[in-house]
Amino acid sequence: MGTVHTALPAQTLYVTIRRDELRQLKDEHDQLKREIAQLRLLTQGNEVQPWPVTQRAPHA
Repeated sequence: MGTVHTALPAQTLYVTIRRDELRQLKDEHDQLKREIAQLRLLTQGNEVQPWPVTQRAPHA
């Protein structure tokens, strides 16, 4: 049997992010949206092919 844990009330976590970090995240988000749109175009009307997994570099 597992250990029983009591539920704690939700907590709000505040973080700070630099403008350059926010800009980088937005740029990555836009790039991923473009990649998704491109993949959708490639797969429309075609049989879906498995794509190789690409490792992304971690952000520091």
